[in-house]
Amino acid sequence: MNQQILEQKKQLVNEIAEKIDNAASTVIVEYRGLKVKEVTELRRLLREEDCEFIVYKNTMVQRASEKLGYDELLESLTGPNAVAMSADAVAPARVLHKFARKHDKLVIKAGIVDKRFVNADELKALSKLPNKDGMIAMLLGCLQSPIRSFAATVKAIADKEENPATEPAAE
Repeated sequence: MNQQILEQKKQLVNEIAEKIDNAASTVIVEYRGLKVKEVTELRRLLREEDCEFIVYKNTMVQRASEKLGYDELLESLTGPNAVAMSADAVAPARVLHKFARKHDKLVIKAGIVDKRFVNADELKALSKLPNKDGMIAMLLGCLQSPIRSFAATVKAIADKEENPATEPAAE
């Protein structure tokens, strides 16, 4: 094999490994049977969530996975696959599962979330979580709830002391 081509492939494997390692979430999907229009729509939806959707040769992703120690991914890398990556751990799984409900030809195979291998079932469970901003809002809501209840109770006591109810006259 030409030395220049071999060097290009090594660089590509290193690039893929770096992207997988830096991403909070990487999801492998099979897109066999999807029309160009559908893949374009999927790319647009993923881009809106700051996700990257790339088609690599399986052998390149296999070598990058082996380099990083994700040997579990190797069995998922058969057929026409694409890789969705993001700095958000939930976004790729959420977008891909939502898209897969409408387009049954998209098959979610496996992934890596926070440096841990996850199978399709775990990705499905992960897809039900809100995004990072949604999780922060939920946490703040939980933290504010006791304070809000306490404030309402104090206000009710203060209002009661300001306006004491007239007691009914005894007969």
